[in-house]
Amino acid sequence: MNPVPEKLINFRVYEDGIDYLGVADVELPSIEPMTDAVKGAGIAGEVDAPVIGQFGSMTLKLNWRTVTRHLVSLAQQKAHSLDLRGAIQTFDSGAGEYVKTPLKVNVRAIPKKTDLGKLAAASGQDAANEFEVIYIKVTLNGEVLLEIDKYNYVCVISGTDYLAEVRSALGLV
Repeated sequence: MNPVPEKLINFRVYEDGIDYLGVADVELPSIEPMTDAVKGAGIAGEVDAPVIGQFGSMTLKLNWRTVTRHLVSLAQQKAHSLDLRGAIQTFDSGAGEYVKTPLKVNVRAIPKKTDLGKLAAASGQDAANEFEVIYIKVTLNGEVLLEIDKYNYVCVISGTDYLAEVRSALGLV
């Protein structure tokens, strides 16, 4: 197989794994390690070194066409469990066929902002929810590629748990 990933065919947004939330565009969070400058004797300059398993704020945004019941419900001041389920289109250039690959992104997120959008005749309202992500797991074709759980000291990237030793050192296992 000579795969050429092409595009996301489509996706759906669910809360608690069952409640379909409607038509939305999603802006997934950036995964940006926290860093600290290392400088001093023995180093030629300065290195902005990442702190293993520690990440800055991760923001998820749901953009809605109009104000909906779900937009307002997601403003509740609690953690929301959201499932983003999609299908990726990949062209297998060796076989000359399209392959559909399931993608699932699970997040636990706390609302930071609810934007009710605008009112203008014959146009979308551009309403939105913005969340602080405290947990994210990305699964592609059944394989967990990424799992970050900030409150439980979990940071798994491509099968390696970078915080396993930290949990042990802290007496959490």
